[in-house]
Amino acid sequence: MEIDPLFNTEFETNKATWNRKTAVHFESDFYDKFAFAKAKNSLNSYEQQALGDVSGKSMLHLQCHFGQDSLSWAHKGAVVTAVDISDVAIAQANKLSENLQIPAKFVCCNVLDVAHHIKDKFDIVFTSYGVIGWLPDLKPWAQMIAGKLQPGGTFYMVEFHPIAWMFDYTDNVPVMRYDYANTAVIYEEYQGTYADVKADMTSKEYAWNHSLSEVIQSLIEAGLRIELFAEHDRSPYNIFPAMVEREGMYQLENPLYPVIFELKASLKS
Repeated sequence: MEIDPLFNTEFETNKATWNRKTAVHFESDFYDKFAFAKAKNSLNSYEQQALGDVSGKSMLHLQCHFGQDSLSWAHKGAVVTAVDISDVAIAQANKLSENLQIPAKFVCCNVLDVAHHIKDKFDIVFTSYGVIGWLPDLKPWAQMIAGKLQPGGTFYMVEFHPIAWMFDYTDNVPVMRYDYANTAVIYEEYQGTYADVKADMTSKEYAWNHSLSEVIQSLIEAGLRIELFAEHDRSPYNIFPAMVEREGMYQLENPLYPVIFELKASLKS
């Protein structure tokens, strides 16, 4: 499949922003490189419980950033290939892999262009936390996932809930501004980044909001069978305003809506 050239500006702008974010994120308390180097695990309870023992299984990790989760799965025994649009992030991932002596293969490409860069098929395709909002259309994304799975293989995603992305967080008080299924591109420009709000950088980002029905139907049409779908009002990350910590997770002070959803599917044999 080919990437729609109409979105070159959006993808290149996002790539430039993620290139700038990588150095900030790697040094941030949010990603805590020292704790990661010691534990060799950055995975959360949702994904670990859903995928279980991955020893000896081949895994494709989509939109891996600088590879902490990829290397966490590799440390648990998976044979990992991971992709990201940021060449700076991929370079950092390779350096981290070498320093920690955890082997994994990292490929720099747009997630929609994976088929042109990776010919293998995998037991598991995995993606998590802040990923699908960078994509204008989920149908080619779902088709790519189906094309990269072995027959009977597993796709798993855990992601922030689309209701949470209806708000504009660039104001002091979040304002509900965007449609639940927002077909138009959303452009935001703000100082800092979610991992360090005081960082000396400007984030320039194009994004799209995707409804749960779009996510699920795109995967069904690509030939996947949904096995698990769940919504949760607790997040492992404190990234939305007015969250409180409860039992090691973060929840809105007034939890009127879920902040996380997870989905597990298999490719029909």
